[in-house]
Amino acid sequence: MKPLTPSSIRAPFARYSHGAEVPAGHRLVFCSGQLGIAPDGTIPESVRDQADLCFANIAAILAEAGMALKDIVRVNAYVTDRAHMKGYMESRDAHVGSPPPASTLMIVSGFTLPEFKVEIEVVAAAPEKRRKPARTVTAPKF
Repeated sequence: MKPLTPSSIRAPFARYSHGAEVPAGHRLVFCSGQLGIAPDGTIPESVRDQADLCFANIAAILAEAGMALKDIVRVNAYVTDRAHMKGYMESRDAHVGSPPPASTLMIVSGFTLPEFKVEIEVVAAAPEKRRKPARTVTAPKF
């Protein structure tokens, strides 16, 4: 990923890039929004813990495609209160790679359950996997 942060506009407010260029020859993975819920159905109280779970879920999804959190090029995040921004941003900064991805954070009125405070969706990109060349078998000459 090539970060795009032109000097002609104000620098980002936090650790993110204004844009991210994905070179040709990369695979893309689009993750649905993930909520801070554990496999057993528990929902942590703190925003940071919920965001950490969101990123753990995203890591599992990316692993299915042979990718990791370092491959994230775009983050869209939603929190239910300005007070939750700090916990979310601490989690994001701890989990994304360098250079930081493009990122948007929005304050929303709520999610499917009132206990949820944050939802995170991402786009990730990684180079195409090299395929082994097909074996050439030549027919015997008679």
